[in-house]
Amino acid sequence: MQPNEPICGRAVRVIIDRPLGSVHPHHKNIVYEVNYGYVPGVLGGDGEEQDAYVLGIDEPLTEFDGVVIAIVERSDDNETKWIVAPVGTELCDEEIMKKIHFQEKYFSTRLLRT
Repeated sequence: MQPNEPICGRAVRVIIDRPLGSVHPHHKNIVYEVNYGYVPGVLGGDGEEQDAYVLGIDEPLTEFDGVVIAIVERSDDNETKWIVAPVGTELCDEEIMKKIHFQEKYFSTRLLRT
């Protein structure tokens, strides 16, 4: 990705390391209500590969090819989370925030569409 290149609309592959229904490795009270993983080769704000929620798929996955439809920005953390969905999926901001609330409720977040 080039600097200043828009993120939303970009096709990405997500490697799922926390599939739907799995438990967070350090916080046993967090059960993943969506597939969650990372975009290989893209570094996030924490110096690790970019984290991503996969929405629009209701079964556990190991990897997924989709498109970034939104970005979750945390004002109290140094990283963002990408929202990735199947091509053509349209979700309003409220739907996205409801689906990721299980984890994002612990942070101060806002949704971006850039």
